[in-house]
Amino acid sequence: MEFFEMMERLAAALAIGFLVGVERGWKQREDVEGTRVAGLRTFTLIGLLGGLSGILGLLLGPAAFLALVFAFALPWTLYKASEIWREDDVSITGLIAGIAVFALGALASLGHIQEAAAAGIALTAILAGKGLSHGWLRQLTWPELRSALLLLAATLLALPLLPDRALDPWGAFNPHELWLLTLLLAAASFAGYAGLRIFGPRHGLFVAGVAGALVSSTAMTIDMARRAAKGEAAPRLAASVATLGNGVMMARVLVLLAIVAPALLTTAGPPLAVASLTSILIAFGLGRRALRHADSDMPATPGNPLDLRFIAQIALLLVTVVVLARLASHVWGEQGLVGFAAIAGLVDVDAITLAAGRMVTNDTVPHATGVVAVLVAVGADTVSKGVLGGVIGRQGFAWPYGLASLAGLAAGTGTYAAMLWL
Repeated sequence: MEFFEMMERLAAALAIGFLVGVERGWKQREDVEGTRVAGLRTFTLIGLLGGLSGILGLLLGPAAFLALVFAFALPWTLYKASEIWREDDVSITGLIAGIAVFALGALASLGHIQEAAAAGIALTAILAGKGLSHGWLRQLTWPELRSALLLLAATLLALPLLPDRALDPWGAFNPHELWLLTLLLAAASFAGYAGLRIFGPRHGLFVAGVAGALVSSTAMTIDMARRAAKGEAAPRLAASVATLGNGVMMARVLVLLAIVAPALLTTAGPPLAVASLTSILIAFGLGRRALRHADSDMPATPGNPLDLRFIAQIALLLVTVVVLARLASHVWGEQGLVGFAAIAGLVDVDAITLAAGRMVTNDTVPHATGVVAVLVAVGADTVSKGVLGGVIGRQGFAWPYGLASLAGLAAGTGTYAAMLWL
Protein backbone atom coordinates (compact mmCIF):
# COMPACT_ATOMS: atom_id res chain seq x y z
CA MET A 1 0.00 0.00 0.00
CA GLU A 2 1.42 3.38 -1.00
CA PHE A 3 1.83 6.20 1.50
CA PHE A 4 -0.76 8.55 -0.03
CA GLU A 5 -3.32 5.75 -0.32
CA MET A 6 -2.80 4.91 3.35
CA MET A 7 -3.21 8.57 4.33
CA GLU A 8 -6.42 8.82 2.28
CA ARG A 9 -7.92 5.84 4.07
CA LEU A 10 -6.92 7.10 7.50
CA ALA A 11 -8.29 10.55 6.68
CA ALA A 12 -11.64 8.97 5.76
CA ALA A 13 -11.68 7.05 9.07
CA LEU A 14 -10.82 10.24 10.95
CA ALA A 15 -13.57 12.18 9.11
CA ILE A 16 -16.21 9.59 10.00
CA GLY A 17 -15.31 9.81 13.68
CA PHE A 18 -15.25 13.61 13.50
CA LEU A 19 -18.70 13.73 11.88
CA VAL A 20 -20.30 11.54 14.53
CA GLY A 21 -18.34 13.38 17.22
CA VAL A 22 -19.78 16.72 16.09
CA GLU A 23 -23.30 15.35 16.54
CA ARG A 24 -22.47 13.83 19.94
CA GLY A 25 -20.64 16.94 21.11
CA TRP A 26 -23.34 19.33 19.91
CA LYS A 27 -25.89 17.63 22.18
CA GLN A 28 -23.54 18.15 25.15
CA ARG A 29 -22.55 21.73 24.30
CA GLU A 30 -24.43 23.18 27.28
CA ASP A 31 -22.78 20.82 29.79
CA VAL A 32 -20.13 22.17 32.16
CA GLU A 33 -16.52 21.53 31.14
CA GLY A 34 -15.31 18.33 32.74
CA THR A 35 -18.75 16.74 32.92
CA ARG A 36 -19.05 16.03 29.22
CA VAL A 37 -18.69 12.41 28.18
CA ALA A 38 -17.64 10.94 24.83
CA GLY A 39 -18.00 13.80 22.37
CA LEU A 40 -16.08 15.35 19.48
CA ARG A 41 -12.53 14.37 20.46
CA THR A 42 -13.43 10.90 21.70
CA PHE A 43 -15.33 9.83 18.62
CA THR A 44 -12.71 11.35 16.31
CA LEU A 45 -10.07 9.26 18.08
CA ILE A 46 -12.28 6.16 17.86
CA GLY A 47 -12.58 6.61 14.09
CA LEU A 48 -8.83 7.04 13.79
CA LEU A 49 -8.22 3.99 15.99
CA GLY A 50 -10.51 1.92 13.79
CA GLY A 51 -8.59 3.07 10.73
CA LEU A 52 -5.23 2.26 12.29
CA SER A 53 -6.52 -1.17 13.34
CA GLY A 54 -7.50 -1.97 9.78
CA ILE A 55 -4.14 -0.81 8.42
CA LEU A 56 -2.19 -2.84 11.02
CA GLY A 57 -4.39 -5.84 10.25
CA LEU A 58 -3.35 -5.59 6.60
CA LEU A 59 0.33 -5.21 7.51
CA LEU A 60 0.64 -7.63 10.45
CA GLY A 61 -2.24 -10.05 9.94
CA PRO A 62 -5.70 -10.74 11.40
CA ALA A 63 -4.35 -11.42 14.90
CA ALA A 64 -3.13 -7.82 15.23
CA PHE A 65 -6.50 -6.49 14.12
CA LEU A 66 -8.42 -8.69 16.58
CA ALA A 67 -6.12 -7.64 19.40
CA LEU A 68 -6.85 -3.97 18.73
CA VAL A 69 -10.57 -4.68 18.44
CA PHE A 70 -10.64 -6.23 21.90
CA ALA A 71 -8.33 -3.51 23.23
CA PHE A 72 -10.98 -0.96 22.24
CA ALA A 73 -14.23 -2.84 22.71
CA LEU A 74 -13.66 -4.12 26.24
CA PRO A 75 -12.72 -0.81 27.97
CA TRP A 76 -15.29 1.08 25.90
CA THR A 77 -18.06 -1.29 26.98
CA LEU A 78 -16.96 -1.14 30.62
CA TYR A 79 -16.79 2.65 30.49
CA LYS A 80 -20.30 2.96 29.02
CA ALA A 81 -21.61 0.44 31.55
CA SER A 82 -20.20 2.52 34.42
CA GLU A 83 -21.72 5.65 32.88
CA ILE A 84 -25.12 3.96 32.69
CA TRP A 85 -24.79 2.88 36.33
CA ARG A 86 -23.58 6.32 37.48
CA GLU A 87 -26.17 8.39 35.63
CA ASP A 88 -29.04 5.88 35.86
CA ASP A 89 -29.45 6.08 32.05
CA VAL A 90 -30.37 2.79 30.40
CA SER A 91 -29.67 4.00 26.85
CA ILE A 92 -26.91 2.10 25.01
CA THR A 93 -26.96 4.36 21.95
CA GLY A 94 -23.54 5.81 22.78
CA LEU A 95 -22.05 2.34 23.18
CA ILE A 96 -23.36 1.19 19.81
CA ALA A 97 -22.33 4.45 18.15
CA GLY A 98 -18.74 4.09 19.34
CA ILE A 99 -18.46 0.51 18.12
CA ALA A 100 -20.01 1.51 14.78
CA VAL A 101 -17.52 4.38 14.33
CA PHE A 102 -14.63 1.99 15.07
CA ALA A 103 -15.97 -0.53 12.55
CA LEU A 104 -16.51 2.12 9.87
CA GLY A 105 -13.00 3.46 10.42
CA ALA A 106 -11.65 -0.05 9.90
CA LEU A 107 -13.83 -0.48 6.79
CA ALA A 108 -12.46 2.76 5.31
CA SER A 109 -8.88 1.66 6.00
CA LEU A 110 -9.53 -1.55 4.05
CA GLY A 111 -10.30 0.49 0.93
CA HIS A 112 -14.11 0.74 1.10
CA ILE A 113 -14.06 4.50 1.58
CA GLN A 114 -17.33 5.40 -0.18
CA GLU A 115 -19.32 2.68 1.58
CA ALA A 116 -17.90 3.66 4.97
CA ALA A 117 -18.56 7.35 4.37
CA ALA A 118 -22.17 6.68 3.32
CA ALA A 119 -22.75 4.54 6.41
CA GLY A 120 -21.14 7.22 8.58
CA ILE A 121 -23.50 9.87 7.23
CA ALA A 122 -26.47 7.56 7.81
CA LEU A 123 -25.28 6.87 11.36
CA THR A 124 -24.98 10.58 12.10
CA ALA A 125 -28.44 11.26 10.64
CA ILE A 126 -29.98 8.53 12.82
CA LEU A 127 -28.30 9.89 15.95
CA ALA A 128 -29.31 13.48 15.15
CA GLY A 129 -32.91 12.51 14.40
CA LYS A 130 -33.69 11.24 17.87
CA GLY A 131 -36.30 13.87 18.65
CA LEU A 132 -37.93 13.60 15.25
CA SER A 133 -38.09 9.82 15.29
CA HIS A 134 -39.44 9.69 18.86
CA GLY A 135 -42.08 12.29 18.02
CA TRP A 136 -43.07 10.32 14.93
CA LEU A 137 -43.39 7.11 16.97
CA ARG A 138 -45.62 8.85 19.51
CA GLN A 139 -47.99 9.94 16.73
CA LEU A 140 -47.96 6.60 14.91
CA THR A 141 -51.24 4.70 15.17
CA TRP A 142 -51.79 0.95 15.08
CA PRO A 143 -53.70 1.01 11.72
CA GLU A 144 -50.78 2.92 10.18
CA LEU A 145 -48.20 0.48 11.51
CA ARG A 146 -50.30 -2.52 10.47
CA SER A 147 -50.78 -1.14 6.94
CA ALA A 148 -47.07 -0.43 6.55
CA LEU A 149 -46.17 -3.94 7.74
CA LEU A 150 -48.68 -5.52 5.36
CA LEU A 151 -47.29 -3.51 2.45
CA LEU A 152 -43.71 -4.43 3.35
CA ALA A 153 -44.59 -8.10 3.77
CA ALA A 154 -46.41 -8.18 0.43
CA THR A 155 -43.39 -6.56 -1.24
CA LEU A 156 -40.38 -8.14 0.48
CA LEU A 157 -41.79 -11.57 1.37
CA ALA A 158 -44.57 -12.47 -1.06
CA LEU A 159 -43.31 -10.81 -4.25
CA PRO A 160 -39.93 -12.63 -4.44
CA LEU A 161 -41.68 -15.99 -3.95
CA LEU A 162 -43.95 -15.59 -6.97
CA PRO A 163 -42.60 -16.96 -10.28
CA ASP A 164 -41.60 -14.19 -12.70
CA ARG A 165 -42.76 -16.03 -15.81
CA ALA A 166 -45.99 -16.74 -17.62
CA LEU A 167 -47.80 -19.86 -16.43
CA ASP A 168 -49.97 -20.25 -19.53
CA PRO A 169 -49.14 -21.00 -23.19
CA TRP A 170 -50.12 -17.49 -24.31
CA GLY A 171 -47.85 -15.55 -21.94
CA ALA A 172 -50.81 -13.77 -20.35
CA PHE A 173 -50.68 -14.80 -16.68
CA ASN A 174 -47.45 -13.76 -14.95
CA PRO A 175 -48.02 -13.93 -11.15
CA HIS A 176 -45.03 -11.71 -10.33
CA GLU A 177 -46.12 -8.88 -12.64
CA LEU A 178 -49.78 -9.09 -11.66
CA TRP A 179 -48.94 -9.03 -7.96
CA LEU A 180 -46.69 -6.04 -8.62
CA LEU A 181 -49.68 -4.25 -10.17
CA THR A 182 -51.67 -4.91 -6.99
CA LEU A 183 -48.77 -3.56 -4.90
CA LEU A 184 -48.77 -0.35 -6.95
CA LEU A 185 -52.42 0.18 -6.07
CA ALA A 186 -51.72 -0.47 -2.39
CA ALA A 187 -48.66 1.80 -2.43
CA ALA A 188 -50.64 4.61 -4.08
CA SER A 189 -53.32 4.29 -1.40
CA PHE A 190 -50.78 4.37 1.41
CA ALA A 191 -48.90 7.29 -0.19
CA GLY A 192 -52.14 9.28 -0.43
CA TYR A 193 -52.84 8.65 3.24
CA ALA A 194 -49.27 9.55 4.23
CA GLY A 195 -49.40 12.76 2.21
CA LEU A 196 -52.60 13.87 3.92
CA ARG A 197 -51.31 12.86 7.34
CA ILE A 198 -47.95 14.61 7.03
CA PHE A 199 -48.67 17.67 4.89
CA GLY A 200 -52.35 18.21 5.65
CA PRO A 201 -55.35 18.60 3.32
CA ARG A 202 -54.01 21.59 1.42
CA HIS A 203 -50.77 20.16 0.05
CA GLY A 204 -50.65 16.50 1.06
CA LEU A 205 -52.60 15.27 -1.96
CA PHE A 206 -50.29 17.06 -4.40
CA VAL A 207 -47.17 15.58 -2.80
CA ALA A 208 -48.60 12.06 -2.80
CA GLY A 209 -50.13 12.50 -6.27
CA VAL A 210 -46.93 13.53 -8.03
CA ALA A 211 -44.96 10.75 -6.31
CA GLY A 212 -47.63 8.19 -7.25
CA ALA A 213 -47.92 9.38 -10.85
CA LEU A 214 -44.20 8.88 -11.39
CA VAL A 215 -44.80 5.17 -10.77
CA SER A 216 -48.40 4.55 -11.82
CA SER A 217 -50.82 7.33 -12.71
CA THR A 218 -53.64 4.77 -12.95
CA ALA A 219 -53.18 3.62 -9.35
CA MET A 220 -52.88 7.22 -8.16
CA THR A 221 -56.02 8.32 -10.03
CA ILE A 222 -58.05 5.45 -8.60
CA ASP A 223 -56.91 6.37 -5.10
CA MET A 224 -57.83 10.05 -5.61
CA ALA A 225 -61.28 9.05 -6.86
CA ARG A 226 -61.82 6.75 -3.87
CA ARG A 227 -60.81 9.43 -1.40
CA ALA A 228 -63.10 11.97 -3.05
CA ALA A 229 -66.04 9.54 -2.90
CA LYS A 230 -65.42 8.74 0.78
CA GLY A 231 -65.03 12.36 1.80
CA GLU A 232 -61.34 11.99 2.63
CA ALA A 233 -60.37 14.59 0.01
CA ALA A 234 -62.11 17.60 -1.47
CA PRO A 235 -63.47 16.33 -4.85
CA ARG A 236 -62.14 19.23 -6.94
CA LEU A 237 -58.77 19.09 -5.24
CA ALA A 238 -58.54 15.33 -5.87
CA ALA A 239 -59.56 15.92 -9.51
CA SER A 240 -56.81 18.49 -9.94
CA VAL A 241 -54.23 16.05 -8.53
CA ALA A 242 -55.46 13.29 -10.87
CA THR A 243 -55.24 15.71 -13.81
CA LEU A 244 -51.70 16.58 -12.77
CA GLY A 245 -51.02 12.83 -12.82
CA ASN A 246 -52.06 12.76 -16.50
CA GLY A 247 -49.50 15.43 -17.26
CA VAL A 248 -46.80 13.56 -15.34
CA MET A 249 -47.68 10.32 -17.16
CA MET A 250 -47.30 11.99 -20.57
CA ALA A 251 -44.00 13.57 -19.53
CA ARG A 252 -42.83 10.13 -18.35
CA VAL A 253 -43.62 8.70 -21.80
CA LEU A 254 -41.52 11.44 -23.38
CA VAL A 255 -38.58 10.49 -21.18
CA LEU A 256 -38.94 6.80 -22.09
CA LEU A 257 -39.04 7.63 -25.80
CA ALA A 258 -35.93 9.77 -25.44
CA ILE A 259 -34.16 6.75 -23.94
CA VAL A 260 -35.33 3.86 -26.16
CA ALA A 261 -36.33 5.55 -29.43
CA PRO A 262 -35.23 9.18 -29.82
CA ALA A 263 -36.32 9.12 -33.47
CA LEU A 264 -39.97 8.94 -32.39
CA LEU A 265 -39.70 12.23 -30.51
CA THR A 266 -39.77 14.28 -33.70
CA THR A 267 -43.35 13.16 -34.36
CA ALA A 268 -44.72 11.91 -31.04
CA GLY A 269 -42.95 14.54 -28.91
CA PRO A 270 -44.95 17.69 -29.81
CA PRO A 271 -48.46 16.26 -29.21
CA LEU A 272 -47.35 14.59 -25.98
CA ALA A 273 -45.65 17.76 -24.77
CA VAL A 274 -48.69 19.92 -25.58
CA ALA A 275 -51.09 17.45 -23.92
CA SER A 276 -48.85 17.23 -20.86
CA LEU A 277 -48.51 20.99 -20.52
CA THR A 278 -52.26 21.48 -20.99
CA SER A 279 -53.06 18.92 -18.29
CA ILE A 280 -50.58 20.47 -15.86
CA LEU A 281 -51.92 24.00 -16.40
CA ILE A 282 -55.52 22.85 -15.95
CA ALA A 283 -54.52 20.92 -12.84
CA PHE A 284 -52.99 23.99 -11.24
CA GLY A 285 -56.04 26.06 -12.23
CA LEU A 286 -58.38 23.56 -10.59
CA GLY A 287 -56.12 23.14 -7.60
CA ARG A 288 -55.75 26.86 -6.94
CA ARG A 289 -59.49 27.27 -6.68
CA ALA A 290 -60.01 24.06 -4.71
CA LEU A 291 -57.32 24.87 -2.14
CA ARG A 292 -59.36 27.82 -0.85
CA HIS A 293 -62.00 25.47 0.49
CA ALA A 294 -59.97 22.29 1.04
CA ASP A 295 -59.72 22.61 4.81
CA SER A 296 -63.47 22.99 5.33
CA ASP A 297 -64.34 20.17 2.93
CA MET A 298 -62.16 17.51 4.54
CA PRO A 299 -62.28 15.57 7.79
CA ALA A 300 -59.69 15.94 10.53
CA THR A 301 -58.29 12.45 9.85
CA PRO A 302 -57.70 10.99 6.38
CA GLY A 303 -59.37 7.62 7.08
CA ASN A 304 -58.09 4.10 6.47
CA PRO A 305 -54.42 4.01 5.42
CA LEU A 306 -54.95 0.80 3.41
CA ASP A 307 -58.44 -0.18 2.22
CA LEU A 308 -57.70 -3.82 1.40
CA ARG A 309 -61.20 -4.67 0.16
CA PHE A 310 -61.25 -1.81 -2.33
CA ILE A 311 -57.69 -2.56 -3.47
CA ALA A 312 -58.58 -6.23 -4.06
CA GLN A 313 -61.63 -5.30 -6.14
CA ILE A 314 -59.80 -2.82 -8.38
CA ALA A 315 -56.75 -5.07 -8.65
CA LEU A 316 -58.97 -7.91 -9.89
CA LEU A 317 -60.43 -5.59 -12.53
CA LEU A 318 -57.04 -4.36 -13.72
CA VAL A 319 -55.52 -7.85 -13.70
CA THR A 320 -58.38 -9.03 -15.92
CA VAL A 321 -57.69 -6.20 -18.37
CA VAL A 322 -53.97 -7.01 -18.39
CA VAL A 323 -54.58 -10.70 -19.11
CA LEU A 324 -57.04 -9.87 -21.91
CA ALA A 325 -54.56 -7.39 -23.40
CA ARG A 326 -51.82 -10.02 -23.48
CA LEU A 327 -54.13 -12.56 -25.05
CA ALA A 328 -54.96 -9.98 -27.72
CA SER A 329 -51.26 -9.41 -28.27
CA HIS A 330 -50.76 -13.16 -28.75
CA VAL A 331 -53.53 -13.24 -31.35
CA TRP A 332 -52.54 -10.09 -33.26
CA GLY A 333 -48.77 -10.11 -32.75
CA GLU A 334 -46.63 -7.29 -34.09
CA GLN A 335 -48.96 -6.72 -37.03
CA GLY A 336 -51.64 -5.55 -34.64
CA LEU A 337 -49.43 -3.19 -32.64
CA VAL A 338 -51.90 -0.30 -32.75
CA GLY A 339 -54.82 -2.52 -31.75
CA PHE A 340 -52.74 -4.01 -28.97
CA ALA A 341 -51.77 -0.53 -27.81
CA ALA A 342 -55.44 0.45 -27.60
CA ILE A 343 -56.17 -2.46 -25.26
CA ALA A 344 -52.96 -2.74 -23.25
CA GLY A 345 -52.80 1.04 -22.87
CA LEU A 346 -55.87 0.83 -20.67
CA VAL A 347 -53.60 -0.03 -17.74
CA ASP A 348 -49.95 0.17 -18.84
CA VAL A 349 -48.53 2.91 -21.06
CA ASP A 350 -44.88 2.28 -20.27
CA ALA A 351 -44.85 -1.27 -21.64
CA ILE A 352 -46.37 -0.15 -24.96
CA THR A 353 -43.96 2.77 -25.20
CA LEU A 354 -40.96 0.50 -24.67
CA ALA A 355 -42.28 -2.16 -27.05
CA ALA A 356 -43.10 0.31 -29.82
CA GLY A 357 -39.78 2.08 -29.38
CA ARG A 358 -37.81 -1.17 -29.64
CA MET A 359 -39.79 -2.27 -32.72
CA VAL A 360 -39.12 1.01 -34.52
CA THR A 361 -35.44 0.96 -33.53
CA ASN A 362 -35.12 -2.62 -34.83
CA ASP A 363 -37.03 -1.75 -38.03
CA THR A 364 -39.73 -4.27 -37.13
CA VAL A 365 -42.54 -1.74 -37.66
CA PRO A 366 -42.59 1.57 -39.57
CA HIS A 367 -41.90 4.84 -37.81
CA ALA A 368 -45.47 6.09 -38.30
CA THR A 369 -46.95 2.90 -36.82
CA GLY A 370 -44.79 3.24 -33.70
CA VAL A 371 -45.85 6.85 -33.21
CA VAL A 372 -49.55 6.02 -33.59
CA ALA A 373 -49.21 3.08 -31.17
CA VAL A 374 -47.67 5.28 -28.47
CA LEU A 375 -50.26 8.04 -28.91
CA VAL A 376 -53.13 5.55 -28.95
CA ALA A 377 -51.83 3.94 -25.76
CA VAL A 378 -51.64 7.33 -24.03
CA GLY A 379 -55.15 8.16 -25.22
CA ALA A 380 -56.53 4.80 -24.08
CA ASP A 381 -54.89 5.19 -20.68
CA THR A 382 -56.37 8.68 -20.27
CA VAL A 383 -59.86 7.52 -21.30
CA SER A 384 -59.76 4.45 -19.03
CA LYS A 385 -58.75 6.59 -16.04
CA GLY A 386 -61.57 8.99 -16.87
CA VAL A 387 -64.07 6.13 -16.83
CA LEU A 388 -62.68 4.62 -13.63
CA GLY A 389 -62.60 8.04 -11.99
CA GLY A 390 -66.19 8.72 -13.00
CA VAL A 391 -67.43 5.39 -11.64
CA ILE A 392 -65.44 5.48 -8.40
CA GLY A 393 -65.24 9.20 -7.65
CA ARG A 394 -68.83 10.20 -8.49
CA GLN A 395 -69.96 13.57 -9.77
CA GLY A 396 -67.91 15.93 -7.62
CA PHE A 397 -64.74 14.29 -8.90
CA ALA A 398 -65.92 12.90 -12.24
CA TRP A 399 -66.96 16.09 -14.03
CA PRO A 400 -63.89 18.27 -13.46
CA TYR A 401 -61.50 15.36 -13.99
CA GLY A 402 -63.32 14.09 -17.08
CA LEU A 403 -63.42 17.53 -18.72
CA ALA A 404 -59.76 18.16 -17.87
CA SER A 405 -58.79 14.80 -19.38
CA LEU A 406 -60.73 15.57 -22.55
CA ALA A 407 -59.04 18.96 -22.80
CA GLY A 408 -55.61 17.37 -22.57
CA LEU A 409 -56.53 14.76 -25.19
CA ALA A 410 -57.99 17.43 -27.49
CA ALA A 411 -54.84 19.55 -27.23
CA GLY A 412 -52.59 16.59 -28.07
CA THR A 413 -54.84 15.31 -30.87
CA GLY A 414 -55.11 18.77 -32.37
CA THR A 415 -51.34 19.17 -32.36
CA TYR A 416 -50.84 15.81 -34.08
CA ALA A 417 -53.53 16.58 -36.68
CA ALA A 418 -51.91 19.94 -37.40
CA MET A 419 -48.54 18.26 -37.88
CA LEU A 420 -50.06 15.79 -40.36
CA TRP A 421 -51.83 18.60 -42.21
CA LEU A 422 -48.66 20.62 -42.53
